Amino acid sequence: MSARCLGLLALRIVCGVAFVVHGWPKIRNPFEWMGPDAGMPAVVQALAAVSEFGGGIAWTLGLLTPIASLGIACTMAVAVARHVLRHDPFVGGYELAAVYLCVALTLLLGGPGRYSLDRAMLMNLRPGRAGIAAPDGAR
Repeated sequence: MSARCLGLLALRIVCGVAFVVHGWPKIRNPFEWMGPDAGMPAVVQALAAVSEFGGGIAWTLGLLTPIASLGIACTMAVAVARHVLRHDPFVGGYELAAVYLCVALTLLLGGPGRYSLDRAMLMNLRPGRAGIAAPDGAR
């Protein structure tokens, strides 16, 4: 077992579950969860709700990790920017959004690791496996 892959698994599960829990109320009311005074278009609110709830499920499973990570990274970048523009403090303001942005970039650039559905599906698509013919001379 690779320590790196176990670390990625733990990161994906903990952060994924956190996003599912955090995104659950948003996905139940995706177009209005921020309220009318937020100045955020309804479609952007819905995209954030989907990226948090759906992205959390995807991270937990290690499924479609690059797409989930891109959506979460965009959502967290907007969250960080909104806090910075309001001159909120880092600690107690936008530190968690910044941490999640870094996690999303790590998974986007580094992948989900060995213990993921992405990896399992990719391994099944290798030549010679799952009914896919291997090139001549390959085993």
